[in-house]
Amino acid sequence: MKLKNKLAVTAIGAAMVLSMGTGVFAGANLQEIKAYLNGSITVKYNGSPVQLQDEQGAVVLPITYDGNTYLPVRSIAKTLNVAVNYDGATNTVLLGEQIEGVALAKSFSDSSYHTKDPDLTTYKGKDYKDVYFDNAKSTRGSSFMLYPKGKYQKLVLQAAATGNDIEKFFVQDSDRDIKLKITTIAVAEGLKTIEVDIAGVDKLFVHADIKGSGGLFVPLTTSYFK
Repeated sequence: MKLKNKLAVTAIGAAMVLSMGTGVFAGANLQEIKAYLNGSITVKYNGSPVQLQDEQGAVVLPITYDGNTYLPVRSIAKTLNVAVNYDGATNTVLLGEQIEGVALAKSFSDSSYHTKDPDLTTYKGKDYKDVYFDNAKSTRGSSFMLYPKGKYQKLVLQAAATGNDIEKFFVQDSDRDIKLKITTIAVAEGLKTIEVDIAGVDKLFVHADIKGSGGLFVPLTTSYFK
């Protein structure tokens, strides 16, 4: 069968890599076809060979159907450094930035500085309801983890320094030990909005150097993945 060298993002590719169970397809608008796993196809990106893999790291093959070549969405998205997610409620594959942000409050990990105490969640007269607030007033760093799991393209983080300026604040790809953003936060700035490209990142390490009576205030309701 002669291939037309087309790259198609379809339900076939999505089904291969987005880990949908068989129950997901109940009542779906599916049409049975006869296709072929094609191990003879080589995929290169910027001249370098790419090994297509599923979410668990197992090798997956392109599919040939009706003269077209179909590639697994998750593998190609990872190669191109584009976030990929799947909305089971609408049977939609989501590539790149999402239209609606997902607040960090929905998935924030446990931390001794994670609080919903109204006495601690208010900043400059506004109650943010759910925050990370480290105000222990000691010379040290303040850190927490985030887990985007490769589903999002961007992190929009709001953070404020209290007491003293934060001279070093960074967001790091925890698995690759790469700092994705390094900045400062001055008390005079108030809530500073920090945007970070996190495409393909599984775990994030967020750290601020706190000195003396300084503190770090991060509202989890207005900080979000997108």
